[in-house]
Amino acid sequence: MSQRVSWQLKNGVAYVELNRPDKHNALDFEMFKAIVSVQKQLARQRSLRGVILSGAGEDFCSGLDIKSLMGNARQAARLLWKWWPGQANLAQRVCTGWRDLPVPVMAVLHGRVWGGGLQIALGADFRFCHPDADLSVMEARWGLLPDMGGNLAVREQLAQDQALWLVMSGEQIGADKALELGLVTGLDSDPLALAQRKMTTLLRCSPDALAASKRLYRRHGVPHNGAMLGAETLSQIRLLMGRNQRVATAKARGKEREYQPRGRW
Repeated sequence: MSQRVSWQLKNGVAYVELNRPDKHNALDFEMFKAIVSVQKQLARQRSLRGVILSGAGEDFCSGLDIKSLMGNARQAARLLWKWWPGQANLAQRVCTGWRDLPVPVMAVLHGRVWGGGLQIALGADFRFCHPDADLSVMEARWGLLPDMGGNLAVREQLAQDQALWLVMSGEQIGADKALELGLVTGLDSDPLALAQRKMTTLLRCSPDALAASKRLYRRHGVPHNGAMLGAETLSQIRLLMGRNQRVATAKARGKEREYQPRGRW
C-alpha cells in the first residue's frame, strides 16, 4: 500500500499532502487512518508553528471512495463507531483533528473539493483556493448528510440558510461563490504561495498567543460542539439504515428509482 498521506517539517511548518493522486485523493479507510495518524504525530511536535495541508495531483480531494467504503459494511461501521455520542469518531477526526492542533492550519485547495474533501478543508483555520476549484457538500446526492465534523465549521462560516442550502442540495459552487459565502479565506492562482505568505505573517507572532487565540475561538465561538458531533453521527446511522439512502445511491449511479415516504424525523 502506498503512503496515503505524506508530510515534512520545514522551519517549524508541517507541509502535509494527501497522497493518492491516482484516485483523486478519494477517501478510503486507509486514508482516514493515515490522516488521523499524521494529526497525532503533529500534536506531539512542540516545535510545530503551523500546518499547510494540500492534495497531490489534479484535485485536493474528490470525497469518499464510495466503491471501497460502501462495499465494506465493517469498515463503514468502524468509521462511525464512538464510545460516547459527543466524542469524535474516526470519520469526524479527519476534520476535528486539525481544529484541535494548537497552531494555525491552512488548507490549499484546487480542483475538486467535494464531500469529505470539503469537510477536511473545513477543519483548517484558513482555506486558500485556486480560482478554478470546484466545491460541494456532496453527501446529499447519496442520501446522506455531512458526518465528518464539517458541520461545525459550516455553521461557523456561513449564514444558516446558505449552509442549509449547500448541505441539502449538494450543489457544486465555484471558488468565487465560495469566497462570497465565506467558505474560503482567499483566492489565488498559486494558493500554496498565498498560504506560505500568510503563514510567514503568523510566524512573526508569539506561538502562545496564536494557540490561545485558536483555543478561545474554537471552544467558545459556537458552543455545544459535542452535541453537534453526536447528533451528526446518530442522524447518519438512521439515514444509512433507511430505504431512501439506497434509492439515492441508485439515482446517483444513473438508475431510476422512486423515493419512499419520509420517515419520522
